[in-house]
Parts: sequence; structure tokens; C-alpha cells
Amino acid sequence: MPRNPARQKLSGLQGRLHRLTVVLCHAQNYEHFMNIGKCLAKTLVIPPTSPILMSGQQGKKMSDRKPMTQAEARGVRYARELEGHLNWLDTFSGTALGVLAVASGIYTYLGVSSLLDDNGAMSAFAAIAYSVAVSVGIFVFWSYMLRLFPAVRTTRARVGLLGTMGLGSLAIVAMSSWLNAAALAGSAAVEQHLAKTVQEYQGSLERAHEIALSAQGLERDVARVRQSFEDLSEQEATGNLSGLAGRGAVFRVLRQKSAELSGLEAQIATQTPLVNAAFVEGNQILSRMRALTVEPGPVEARSVEFSEQAVRLAGLIAQLRQLSVASLVERAAQDLSASVVLPELDGNSVENRTAQGATITSVLEVLAQRATTLERAAQSVLAMTPPSETTYTPISSADAVILYARNFVPSWAGAIAIDLLPAVLVFILAITQTAIRSGREGAAVEDMMTLAELRAALSAVRDVEDAMHGGIPDAQPTQEKKLDTAAQITPIKST
Repeated sequence: MPRNPARQKLSGLQGRLHRLTVVLCHAQNYEHFMNIGKCLAKTLVIPPTSPILMSGQQGKKMSDRKPMTQAEARGVRYARELEGHLNWLDTFSGTALGVLAVASGIYTYLGVSSLLDDNGAMSAFAAIAYSVAVSVGIFVFWSYMLRLFPAVRTTRARVGLLGTMGLGSLAIVAMSSWLNAAALAGSAAVEQHLAKTVQEYQGSLERAHEIALSAQGLERDVARVRQSFEDLSEQEATGNLSGLAGRGAVFRVLRQKSAELSGLEAQIATQTPLVNAAFVEGNQILSRMRALTVEPGPVEARSVEFSEQAVRLAGLIAQLRQLSVASLVERAAQDLSASVVLPELDGNSVENRTAQGATITSVLEVLAQRATTLERAAQSVLAMTPPSETTYTPISSADAVILYARNFVPSWAGAIAIDLLPAVLVFILAITQTAIRSGREGAAVEDMMTLAELRAALSAVRDVEDAMHGGIPDAQPTQEKKLDTAAQITPIKST
């Protein structure tokens, strides 16, 4: 079935109009397109009622335009130079952004793997899914920013996009950057945690040993009090206290307290080897724990053994605290004067019994004084600051890199830079686009066209004109037509 000639002509006209639109692609809106059409109207014979020019009848005529100044010409050249650079940069900007997104996704995968329980293929699939989602999100987000932020012109729109970019950057840091940092410095952060734990355990062990040694030092105080009572008993045996020689009531009281203190002294002495052995064993465990912090190999396996050694060391520290005899000495000092069994006065006369009673009273006073001194010595040991409660808590690499962030500033900087570096590119593009618009300020569209663009536009408009009049463009125009066309072309200013 033959096609309608009018439909064929209309189809050809549409194709030529589309060609004209493509040729004039640098005209970013309809107004510029109309200005170019008005510029070419003086070159080609196009009816005033042509659809190309109908909407531009209100525009300024070419003859009314003022010639460009040198400043405007320099601005146009400057804008075109910047556009050339941007066109070259656009050829690999998307690839560069994709590489950054993929790199962030890889490090995110390594970081999130340390947080998930080892459940085989499911854990690996979950980590891959999360990292892919992060990579796609980062790529799409910065693609939006690279295109939209430099294009907007109003302050309100830029502030809105700037706030959106800030919110998106926070989201990227929350879901990706800290995992990147965990992948970069996670093992080192866990080792830092182990080293800090060793220091804490060492401080607790040394403090518990110091308190235990101070309590063992009370043995000398007990020995002095015991020796003083033994000396008094010897004096009583010779009659130097009550005046009655022999081993009577006063002698028995002194020997009673001396025996109590002797038993306490022996008990304290038995604790000394235990304290020393516990301290030596604790130092051995600490040495092994220090070795685990710097040994090669996966830090997870070392953390397991470190945890076992930490439990043993905590038990030794608790044992040292129990070996302290300060509380025992305090109770013995309190009982020293409170629990005195007074013997029956055995003097053969009233004067002798009176002398014995007076001597026993004096002995009890001395006993109270010695007990008070011994009790204060024990209380000074008990008042010492106890060792801190230290407990090793296993920690993941992601948590460790946050806990010890100050020690890994370069790793954090690199992790954040991978995700937020496109923000710098966004601002560079925004500044460049602003400079391009400033360079084109005051210049007409036709003044910004190159000779090649103008020749292509002339050819396209000539095709449209011929199609509208139903004519066929000549393959070789006559010399007269060439001269007539040349007379109608407006000279192009050099830019």
C-alpha cells in the first residue's frame, strides 16, 4: 500500500528537525535554541511564520546587539576552556567513582565479616550482600551529587543539597567507614586491647602482692609484742615485777598472751611462701600474655588463649588477696586484751595477793597498749587501696578500632577518605561550573558558537527550509546562490 506523500514529507521534516536539535546540543534550553534560530534567520530565507522562529519573535534582533567587549570575549574563551577540561574529566570520572565504591565495598566486606558469627556460607553471603549494597549506595549517592549540586544555581537549592550531602556522608561513615577502618587496623586494635589488658592485670597483680607483703610485715609487729610479753614473764619469774619470784598468777597471764601471739606469728610465717609462689606464677602468666599480643598469626586464635591465661591470672590475684593476714592480725589484737583469763591469786599472804593483783592490772594496761598498737598496724594495711577488679572481655576488631580510635588516626583517615573523597570532586565541579557561568555572563549564544558549529547549524536549517518549501536541496549550488548566501551571513567575531 503506497504511503501518503504528506506523511512522508512530515516524517522527513521531523528527522531534519531532530538533526538540528542534535547539532545544537550545546544550547541547554529552549530559549537558547530560539536565539540561535534568530541568528540564522538573517542567513537563510525562512518565513517569519516558521515554527522554528514563532516563539522567538519577541527576542532582540541581531542588528540591535552590541559587539562583545574584550572582557566578554576573554570570559567566553575561559568558559570554553573549562568546558573542554570538564568534558575530558567526564570520560573517566564514572570509572574512578566506581573504583572507589568497589574498594570501599571490599574493605566493608572484610570489616563486616569480623562481626558475623561463623555460620559457613550464610555468613559469607550476608557479608557479600551488605558490602554490595554499600558499594551501590555510595556510587548512586555520589553520582547524584556530582550531577545535581554543580547544576543548581539558587542559594536555597544549594543549601538543601549541601544538607543532604552532609546527611548522606554521616550515613556512609556509619555503615561503611568504620568497617573500612576495622579492615585496615582491626587486628592492630585488638592487639592494643590485649596489651592494655596485660597492663591492667599487671597493675592488679603488683598491688595485690604489695598488700600481701605489707600484711606479712605485721609478723614483725606481732613478734615484738610477743617478745615483750616473754621478757615480762621472765622478769616476773625472777620477782622483778610483783616482788614474788616464781611462776605465779602474773607469770601465767604473760605466758598465755605470749603463746597466743606466738601461734599468730607462726600462722603468718606459713603464708609467706604461698604469697611468693603466687606472685612468681602470676608473673609467668603475664609473660605469656605479653607474648600472645605480639605473636604472628590470626589475632582471633591468640585471643582465645589470652582469655584462658587471663582467667588463671584473675584467680591468682584473688588468691593473693585472700593470703593477706591483716584482718587476722586485727582480730587477734582485739582479742588480746578482751579475752584474758585471770588466774587465781596464789600469794600466801594478803600483801602478796594484793601485789599480784596490782601487777596483773599493770600487765593488762600494757597488754591493752600493745593490742592497740598492733590493731592500728593491721588497720593501716587494711586501709590500703585494693587492686582494681580486672576482667578481660573479648572484643571484635570493629569494636576495638572504635575503642582505640585515637591510636589509629591514619587508618581512620584513609577509611573515611575512600568513602568521602567524591565530596571534594563535587565542590570542584561546583566551583568550575560557577566559573563557566561567570565567563559566559553577558555573551549571546551566537557569540559562543564556533565556526564548525555554525556551519553545521546552517546546513541543518537549510535542510529544514527545503523540506518546508517542498524543494530538493541542490547538490552543487550555483555561484550566484553562493554569493547571495555569503552576503546574508553575519560575520563571526573571533573569540
